[in-house]
Amino acid sequence: MKSYQKLTTTVPQVAACQVEEEGAASLPAGRGKLAPWWVGSGLLVAAVLLSSITVWVLQQVSRGWPGPVPPPKCLLVPESHRFDCYPEWQVVVTQQLCESRGCCFIESPSPTRGKQGVPWCFYPPDFPSYTLESLNQTALGMVGLLVRKEKAYYPRDIKKLRLDVEFETDTRLHIKITDAANPRYEVPLDVPRSTKKAENPIYSLDFSQDPFGVLLRRKTTGTVLLNTTVAPLIFADQFLQISTLLPSQFLYGLGEHRGSLLHSLDWNTLTLWARDVPPTESFNLYGAHPFYLLMEEGGDAHGVFLLNSNAMEVALQPAPGLTWRTIGGVLDFYIFLGPDPNMVIQQYQQVIGFPAMPPLWALGFHLCRWGYGSSNETWQTVRAMRNYQIPQDAQWNDIDYMDGYRDFTFDPQKFASLPSLVEDLHKHGQHYVMILDPGISSTSPHGSYWPFDEGLRRGLFLNTTQGQPLIGQVWPGFTAFPDFSNPDTHQWWLENLQRVHAHVPFDGLWIDMNEPSNFMDGSEDGCPPGELDSPPYTPAVLGKSLFAKTVCASAKQKASVHYNLHNLYGLMEAKATASALIRIRGKRPFVISRSTFPSQGRYSGHWLGDNRSQWKDMYYSIPGLLSFSLFGIPLVGADICGFSGSTSEELCTRWMQLGAFYPFARNHNTQNEKAQDPTVFSPAARTAMKDVLLTRYSLLPFLYTLFHRAHLHGDTVARPLFFEFPRDSATLGLDRQFLWGQGLLVTPVLEPGVESVIGYVPRGVWYDFYTGSSVNSSGEMLKMSAPLEHLNLHVREGSILPTQKPGTTSKVTRGNPLLLIVALSQSATAWGDLFWDDGESLDTFERGSYFYLVFNATQNIFTSTVLHTGTEAPEVTIGTLRILGVQERPSKVLLNGQAKTFSYLGNQVLTVSDLGLSLSQGFSLQWL
Repeated sequence: MKSYQKLTTTVPQVAACQVEEEGAASLPAGRGKLAPWWVGSGLLVAAVLLSSITVWVLQQVSRGWPGPVPPPKCLLVPESHRFDCYPEWQVVVTQQLCESRGCCFIESPSPTRGKQGVPWCFYPPDFPSYTLESLNQTALGMVGLLVRKEKAYYPRDIKKLRLDVEFETDTRLHIKITDAANPRYEVPLDVPRSTKKAENPIYSLDFSQDPFGVLLRRKTTGTVLLNTTVAPLIFADQFLQISTLLPSQFLYGLGEHRGSLLHSLDWNTLTLWARDVPPTESFNLYGAHPFYLLMEEGGDAHGVFLLNSNAMEVALQPAPGLTWRTIGGVLDFYIFLGPDPNMVIQQYQQVIGFPAMPPLWALGFHLCRWGYGSSNETWQTVRAMRNYQIPQDAQWNDIDYMDGYRDFTFDPQKFASLPSLVEDLHKHGQHYVMILDPGISSTSPHGSYWPFDEGLRRGLFLNTTQGQPLIGQVWPGFTAFPDFSNPDTHQWWLENLQRVHAHVPFDGLWIDMNEPSNFMDGSEDGCPPGELDSPPYTPAVLGKSLFAKTVCASAKQKASVHYNLHNLYGLMEAKATASALIRIRGKRPFVISRSTFPSQGRYSGHWLGDNRSQWKDMYYSIPGLLSFSLFGIPLVGADICGFSGSTSEELCTRWMQLGAFYPFARNHNTQNEKAQDPTVFSPAARTAMKDVLLTRYSLLPFLYTLFHRAHLHGDTVARPLFFEFPRDSATLGLDRQFLWGQGLLVTPVLEPGVESVIGYVPRGVWYDFYTGSSVNSSGEMLKMSAPLEHLNLHVREGSILPTQKPGTTSKVTRGNPLLLIVALSQSATAWGDLFWDDGESLDTFERGSYFYLVFNATQNIFTSTVLHTGTEAPEVTIGTLRILGVQERPSKVLLNGQAKTFSYLGNQVLTVSDLGLSLSQGFSLQWL
């Protein structure tokens, strides 16, 4: 009998070191055969289990078992380890349906068998799977042949599979399973190609031969990270499934969804299929990110990425276990061994690509609404912001600027002054961003709308199976959809943008509705019958079909059918848009996209979609932005104060405080609701909003440096607390607070009617950002004062934050003197850095046109070391050092050996002002 093993079971394996030399035909007879799990030490456990089951079965029979008693092999499977054999979520599973698949059927006492409960139909231990017939060494790892001798229950089973294993780096393993005989669709994503096998991997890889399974361990701890022997591998043409046990329940990622940062493993199914829908719990949302991060017991971390763009779902269960279930492509896994969570995310981005460096102005405050109604009203809002001296870097317009909601136009009456508005913004060091939707109006008279006419002439739109442009409906009415998988479409997109830019010189682009969204299901003619639009298995997508509120999955594109490319649509549009902006402006592009896919950070940021003006939406924005930090898209934020519905002054004030610490900070509102920009509120609320924005602007040097580290190394910008304190189990579920980098803790108020907030303060010394007063925490929840005008910010010991006197734009701010906040550790040390360039030019790091400084404090000496100097010395100077945690008042302070005046407060804050030091020269400051 074949057995699927639990983690606690001793499993004979075929180890990686036991593979045959290249060219060998097969494994030695019998090697890797799984022994029944009750052999040896399992015998006693099995006897106890069987005895208990026998007693339980007799009790059920005496009470009247509802139907035939399940076979003992089914009763042996604990509820938590029941892997679903009938995941069709629209079907009420009967015993007959279940057993027709050769599976076990046991009704659960839960009221429904839906995807959120214990499956009634599950795999027995001896369900047929693949056998590992051969395994040969290669230069980079090994190649194997998997053979299925008994057909599974989905059509077009693939009997022979190729297994490719590459030990790419010491911390990265690549496992790919595909059809051994025929090519299949694979995601057209540029990934690194290894040239040599890892020499000292921190993992060990073993295989089970019959049934085939992967067992991956961490060498240092022996922790089993993957064990796919727990359920059968199924690989049919349109149904691919593989399951694994997990080493803990602390799992994150798998976007895009609304929920807590830490996923529930209580029979929770997450669907990945890009969909236009206001963020709602349990729905598949705008993007697809098949990547998870898992924290192991003891603080180590690993990540798993399935490079697959087809519709899929990931089923989580309390074993703890996980099942990948996709309906196309191949099983192409990358496993990242960390061992800490920061390193896992860096390793992930080494595969998908590091995020682009944003322009500095992108990190300022952005303001938008749908329903300004005119360029003059938009302009009035900008003037009001200036009048109150509230920081603002960018003004946006939603679709109401367009003529008939058609892309690449603007309303000649209501937005006649738009070119003048943009000119005025530029004169004030501000920027303009406009929205674009992918749907191109198809109803204008021939010759009157160049984007459609020219796209049609060049054959650049998605086509039906009959070869005609697929017509759906979006804001302008009937629309065609550009095929961004076609390189020719990128050129057409550029030409359209150039024509607009000649009249309205926009600085950035907001690409919306790019799932792609469609107000119809499929097209004006519906979708044709067939297994692309109606596949043998449809994941649990909102709307119950692949073409619900989007285009037909059967639509033809240059690179493949939409069935394969749907989840890539936003990524491909973002790539075309970023490229066009570079061509047009010759500067770093700024793009914000709604739909996303792995590698999107190379081309755009993301906002979390059409949220609501509710307190719970404000909370959900934190796990949302932290999840996208995991996905390699650090430029992320939610619509501050909420998009739909009407906000309140208290909610908007609290949300502005939180939103000032989104990496991407934009206040955005829908039409037909009252305005919610900072100027429309009471003087007290307006002042609180202005103050927190000034705080953000003072931190721009720190934030910009964090983005540099994200671009260069794959560091996160906003990060969960457990990233910095992975061995503190209290941090693993925290998602109401977050950090900027290593050193700044943000604790917002997320509830109405309160003047305090309870937040977790990890072990160590933390300093109040505003006063410098310290708190020495043992790792505890602390109640903090939080009147309406106050956001709690704390600086971690050992950090040095570069800040700046804030101005009303990033351009004004960057000319002001720097203030360095030095937060001494308990051993009187601190470290920080600063990246400085012109804020907008392309590839400044790659070209060497930047300054990079490292700051150190140790033994009462602060040093600034210039590690790289650009060609031109920046005009900005270091004006002030504020040193927190100086235990005693110094008798003197020396700057480069010369006495310097200073101030010292009773809360142990030492301040040295009027330094006037150039960034291009190192210096030292000593306090005695």
